[in-house]
Amino acid sequence: MTIHKLAPKKKALGEYRMLNKSNDRGEIWLYGSIGADWFGDGVTAKQFADDLKKLGTVNAIDLRINSDGGVVTDARAMYNLLVEHKAKVNVHIDGIAASAASFLAMAGDTIEIAEGGFVMVHNARGVTIGDAGDHERMGGVLRQVNQTIIDTYVARTKRDAKQVKKWMDAETWFTGKEAVANGFADKIVENMKVAASLAHPEMFRNLPAALRPNRARAAAAIESIRSAAGGSH
Repeated sequence: MTIHKLAPKKKALGEYRMLNKSNDRGEIWLYGSIGADWFGDGVTAKQFADDLKKLGTVNAIDLRINSDGGVVTDARAMYNLLVEHKAKVNVHIDGIAASAASFLAMAGDTIEIAEGGFVMVHNARGVTIGDAGDHERMGGVLRQVNQTIIDTYVARTKRDAKQVKKWMDAETWFTGKEAVANGFADKIVENMKVAASLAHPEMFRNLPAALRPNRARAAAAIESIRSAAGGSH
């Protein structure tokens, strides 16, 4: 999870859509990066906010996540927008909610995770160019950002802040069952068993073995679920 922004360089990888499925229900697909990140892809907080306005008045929003994460400030803004929204927010972790995507998921009034899904938490990262003072100031900013993320996880999971900090320090990956056991999700659903995939696996140091291979197989599973949910979006 990063705290910087770069200008977009290309179209977003993965898929992002926000749809009005009926008069009282909206659906958000966040399958890809959050923010204009290192790779110049992803959905920004501004686009998310604009689309949320266009969604109109709905009583419920389904947020479907399969994301490596991305820019922490964009994710925080999206989180706040959903928390403040009048609609009930139902989060579905279809594959991965990693890094910034994991605390965005905490905006859900309910959180479901696929049987083969993962939640990953770690510390914020940043890049500085300058003298020692610049790097020291960045260190202070990162510690502040980490504390706000800890507070978000603690509020949702009811776990001790010291334990959450240990998980973040270690870059901890939770399977679906572990996510439920530790309060990051409410229940497991039996879908998307092979959908979890990462756009940028090189960004993580403790990647579970189950996530290293067959992204083609994962993409096919995602397409199958998308079709079952009502066709292409």
